[in-house]
Amino acid sequence: MVIDDICVADVEKWAEGLDEIGELIGRRFVRSEPRDNAMAYVRGLLSDEERKNSWTLSERAGHGTPDGMQRLLSITDWDPDAVRDDLFSYVNRHLGDPDGVLIIDQTGFLKKGTASAGVARQYSGTAGRVENCQIGVLLTYSAPAGRTLLDRERCTVAGIPEAREFATNRCWPRT
Repeated sequence: MVIDDICVADVEKWAEGLDEIGELIGRRFVRSEPRDNAMAYVRGLLSDEERKNSWTLSERAGHGTPDGMQRLLSITDWDPDAVRDDLFSYVNRHLGDPDGVLIIDQTGFLKKGTASAGVARQYSGTAGRVENCQIGVLLTYSAPAGRTLLDRERCTVAGIPEAREFATNRCWPRT
């Protein structure tokens, strides 16, 4: 069975990969609840949920409230840098290839409110017009074995000064 170029065998392989990731990063969480919530969070991010927030990811994990996911992201004691290092080694082991390339892509996320950082009326290629949106610049690594989004370095490491202010997207399409 093939659905949008993805077959059942691919999904089963990904599930095995999630089990491997769970074993890899699980040691970064002292207690079982945050460990389970971390994996439920990852599964939720990889899901087809339209809106991915603490409520929707908690509901998907079978929780009655978002408290566990919110605690995971706010007060649970774990080292995000160590988890990123673990995931980097996983990606490098499974996708690392001399023919791999980095792809920089700007994309717009349509928003209804203004509560998210950087939301403004600006041009979004996603919408093809000026809309209330958030613009993100994504870095992707693509290799013959697959692709993944990258997020590792902080703005300070990249030399972006703390005084740098937000600016709306000024890239307008040419007609």
